[in-house]
Amino acid sequence: MWFEETAGVMQPLTRSTMSLMREFDDNLLLQVMFGPQNIHLSQIERQLNVRIDVRGNAVTVSGPIGLVEVAGSVLDALYDRLRRGQQVEISDVDAAVRMSRHGTPLLEERNEALIIRTSKRHVVPRAPAQAEYLQAMRDNELVFGLGPAGTGKTYLAVAMAVSMMLRGKVDKLILSRPAVEAGERLGFLPGDLREKIDPYFRPLYDALYDMLPGDQVIKRLGIGTIEVAPLAFMRGRTLSNAFVILDEAQNTTPMQMKMFLTRLGENARMVVTGDLSQVDLLIGMPSGLHEAVRILGGVDGVAFVCFTDRDVVRHELVSRIVRAYQEDESREGYYSL
Repeated sequence: MWFEETAGVMQPLTRSTMSLMREFDDNLLLQVMFGPQNIHLSQIERQLNVRIDVRGNAVTVSGPIGLVEVAGSVLDALYDRLRRGQQVEISDVDAAVRMSRHGTPLLEERNEALIIRTSKRHVVPRAPAQAEYLQAMRDNELVFGLGPAGTGKTYLAVAMAVSMMLRGKVDKLILSRPAVEAGERLGFLPGDLREKIDPYFRPLYDALYDMLPGDQVIKRLGIGTIEVAPLAFMRGRTLSNAFVILDEAQNTTPMQMKMFLTRLGENARMVVTGDLSQVDLLIGMPSGLHEAVRILGGVDGVAFVCFTDRDVVRHELVSRIVRAYQEDESREGYYSL
């Protein structure tokens, strides 16, 4: 239980308090939770504008009422992770702050259904929109993940795909992107077609190698149970018993998007990810993702999950950069999610 300090005496928490104290059982776990040179506590203090003081196994948090309570939830969540044998890193601190701000505790045992298990790691949501996204992928055959870079749209989709393949829910993973030249010229790159396009698929490969041992990735790519291919290679196919991901979908044309979506076969799942503020198509050419959002908004079985700068799980500066660009684009009248 958290307590408040009133006239020098600790009393049970009330809504009017500005200071909370909590005693933890295990001093060794506390040192890990605090981080090297208390870096984790400093991160919580900076993000929530609170002050955290430590005396032995007692932790006191002072600051604005609502934010003090959030900080208390963050400390509880991090300590709970350590008690269950999990690590706490700076990214976990950021995730706990983000989730606690929205009243969503970062306690995996209370949210068992949203844990993605793969050969190399367990993946859990680090933002409320990520939790919504994971649930949408479990419940729907077609999911659109929309929003800025760094929100985990592609990474979580690959994690879900690998998990479903390992559990025998699908036979095959198909990862695709439109081969759009974002300011570069493919023709001037050395090598054959695959060597030219592989750099564009690096984020997908990186996610795969995060989920599976390298030899398994190579083996599955070789026998075709994992396929990484440009969008054009989807034409004329029916994709059954597969988990299909279309990444960077803002760079599809409306015709390409319609072609891709109509590839959906029996026992298949599709996830489409994209950022409508990062369209690399020629000026004046409409985005197929934009059109799909407009046309499919009311279609049963199709889910849309929108991420914002608040859901960015990379360095916190990335969130501020995304927000600054969004504000500038709003002033200029660009389309914004």
